[in-house]
Amino acid sequence: MLQSIKTFLVFESLILISLFYSFATFMNIQIAFLSALFIILGSSYAYKNMILSKVESGEYEEEREDILDTIDDKYGLYDEQVLNELPAEELDLKTIVKEEKAKIKTFSFSSMKHGLKGGFSLYRLIPYLFLILGFIALKNNALLELKFYLPALLMGIVGGAVISKRLS
Repeated sequence: MLQSIKTFLVFESLILISLFYSFATFMNIQIAFLSALFIILGSSYAYKNMILSKVESGEYEEEREDILDTIDDKYGLYDEQVLNELPAEELDLKTIVKEEKAKIKTFSFSSMKHGLKGGFSLYRLIPYLFLILGFIALKNNALLELKFYLPALLMGIVGGAVISKRLS
């Protein structure tokens, strides 16, 4: 936590130097940096909470150990386990197909609910609102300078990534 605060203070001290250049430059860099930083931190925090809640509820699938096997055989079609030892003439193919289709995850309301829960978290929405309102405020007050605003967004993304990595 202390390392994260130090990292934030280093970025803020660098931003404060821009105040000597002009107030408009300082405002562009400050608003863009904080917007991107809050978006990254909010997204990582919301994602972390979503994953922890899924792990606690036991609502996760156990991954296969071999990553190449997961990529090449997504649905386990080439597994070597024998599904049925009956001869081919005696198999009820319709039943087998129905069983296999039931194993495949399809789009459902519950899967949509989990996607929306992560996408519409307040930890993510409030920073986006700050980004939009900050941009509008700069534009309405004739302070917006994109040559400073856009690089400061990148600086905020990098800062957010570093800080969120240290916090996790």
